[in-house]
Amino acid sequence: MNSLEIALICKALSDSNRLQIIEMLADGEKCACKLLEKFDITQPTLSHHMKILCECGLVASRKEGKWNHYSLNCKTLASFKDFISTLSCCKTEGNSRK
Repeated sequence: MNSLEIALICKALSDSNRLQIIEMLADGEKCACKLLEKFDITQPTLSHHMKILCECGLVASRKEGKWNHYSLNCKTLASFKDFISTLSCCKTEGNSRK
């Protein structure tokens, strides 16, 4: 995963609604109508959030009739988790928190 891909994911996750959507999708695929029920937002706003989540690769979508169904892209999520796990804090003089 390159730095641009990581930056896009971080930007996508910087919105609390999108974070909540990711948490909801952790339970499995959801129809847009089910996601919309949980938020006080319009359908176009949900579509905007989903576009951002899909474009960064965290979410996959499929169309069924007039509704889109969304699920987590496990490969992208695993790659992002791998990147996060490589980060660590090193205690150095002047850099430690007290």
